Amino acid sequence: MELELLRTGYPHGTNGMLYCNGNFQCYTIELPWLNNQHSISCIPTGRYRLKQRYSPKHKTHVILEGVKDRALILIHPANNALKELKGCIAPVSILTGEGTGNLSRKATESLMQLVLPAIKTGSVFITIKNKTT
Repeated sequence: MELELLRTGYPHGTNGMLYCNGNFQCYTIELPWLNNQHSISCIPTGRYRLKQRYSPKHKTHVILEGVKDRALILIHPANNALKELKGCIAPVSILTGEGTGNLSRKATESLMQLVLPAIKTGSVFITIKNKTT
């Protein structure tokens, strides 16, 4: 399975559109680009493998493998990147501003229903690209 995240950066956050095999799935929010600095920047563009992970805080979710100079980059619910993310990606149903959105838990649950079975039966990758205008 191939996911593609097309994102646009702003001073206060990064917004994206997530596709699976060419079909729109949800919007995403992230921190702004701050040169890949740990916990305060979104991650670099590239192709990353997704793996299933569990933590008491986020329950079952996915983690991106192989992010240069970073670790624990997760996909998990959040509605405000600056307040709730430390470099991770949050699916949202609606974008409301730079790095903000609504109904993140709903979007995340829908995405997990798609991605987790695919991880169990094969490889899942996400390619992150910056949108050009």
